[in-house]
Amino acid sequence: MPKHTREGAAITELILSIFLTNGRIMRAGDALLSDLGLNGTRWQVLGAIKDAPKTVAQIARQYELSRQGVLWVVQSLLDEDLVRYVNNPDHKRAKLLMFTEKGRQTYDEVARRQRVWSNELGATFGVEDVKVAMQCIRRLGELVKSGNGADEE
Repeated sequence: MPKHTREGAAITELILSIFLTNGRIMRAGDALLSDLGLNGTRWQVLGAIKDAPKTVAQIARQYELSRQGVLWVVQSLLDEDLVRYVNNPDHKRAKLLMFTEKGRQTYDEVARRQRVWSNELGATFGVEDVKVAMQCIRRLGELVKSGNGADEE
């Protein structure tokens, strides 16, 4: 079994830290929005349509999720009258998802809370540190997406 290089051990620690942090962020989002009946996953889907209606497939592609998984979340949002389908002028069968009035008001409250929360978190970091971290994480994501090293034994 090969041993980690220093760089391989460091990237492994980064990946494990991302896993842990993602779980913490999702739980924090759930707590931030629980009184609105939302969680991080539902927030993510609502955020996808904040600027313009999209199809379920477009939302799934945007976040690299399964269409069925997004559809399941969308169904719960439809049931709670937070979103609705409208006709898509570009496609007869693939309807566009958009906010209802209740959904827009809910999302506006979510956005307000998120800004307060991220401002508090951001105050503990320098902007340049955040930019460097973002570049590193994005580069890692692109390398993983391209399959770099995935088939090495």
